[in-house]
Amino acid sequence: MEKEIFSTIQNFGILHSISGCRRIFHSTFLRPSARFFSMISSIVTHPGGAHKDDLLASAVLLKDHPVPIFRRDPTEKDLADTQVAVLDIGGEHDPARTNFDHHQFPRDHVPTCALSLVLQHLGIYEDAREFCPWLEVAEWFDCRGSKDTAEWIGIDRETLGKLNSPLDITLIKNFAGQSEHHPGEPVWEVMRMIGTDLVEFVTNLRNRLDQVARYTEIWELQKEEQRFKAFFLPHSESLPEDATGVLGYQVKALGMEEEILALVYPDSRGEGYGMRRFNDDLRLDFSLIAEEDDVHFAHTRGFIAKTSAKEVERLKSLLVRAFQ
Repeated sequence: MEKEIFSTIQNFGILHSISGCRRIFHSTFLRPSARFFSMISSIVTHPGGAHKDDLLASAVLLKDHPVPIFRRDPTEKDLADTQVAVLDIGGEHDPARTNFDHHQFPRDHVPTCALSLVLQHLGIYEDAREFCPWLEVAEWFDCRGSKDTAEWIGIDRETLGKLNSPLDITLIKNFAGQSEHHPGEPVWEVMRMIGTDLVEFVTNLRNRLDQVARYTEIWELQKEEQRFKAFFLPHSESLPEDATGVLGYQVKALGMEEEILALVYPDSRGEGYGMRRFNDDLRLDFSLIAEEDDVHFAHTRGFIAKTSAKEVERLKSLLVRAFQ
């Protein structure tokens, strides 16, 4: 089926690449239907101590389903009722019955938490893994614990603990402190805000990447015997307002993290361009062009500059001058 739909999409000229067709296919044909969540009347998750997993899984659902959350053991009726989303408890993963638990998975199962399962059901899990580096860490922590997660990251357990902030601690503590959370209450409202922001970030970023990909250029530059590449996004009225924010993701999507040294993009504060290092590559030092007449800002640390120049050749010249 997938092959036939790819062919149809391309024949109609909707997209000109298989990767583009795959995104259309998966978002249109394979994404689980919203009808599974359309009639949710409540969310049930486990009582006792709360964790980032059950909090975020609930928060994601709140975006489109502003329903109460009950922290208690689910009944058999809850598990059978498709209007009750049971998260991180119940011993069952059955999206058709809106049950999303992972504790019954084998011990050596790939780290997968309740949040993973909900994102998979929404059809945005792969994009979330690509755009949210914290997600894989959260999966490991929830499924493997702090010791194994610290070893997997390559740090000691004590250092991992230092990454917690009052934001994590306070919100999780207050989520655990009540057996019910209802619309209008502070914790519920903050959770819905988080879930909405997460889902919209992931879905909008994919859309912005697809738009930006139509305009970006890869420049190959040379200084003496050394060559390097830069990623360029020109001014265009067709671009979304925050297009420059996705350039780093675009470079990674192309698999060019080791080749691209610089990003050149429209200056949000003027008609010129901003230039910055990609992955903070020290071979570029924009402080070297600080005295150029058309450079009105160059950070003393050399990682970013702003110029009023608009001509492509002039922009390339500035990059070459900054290369060392």
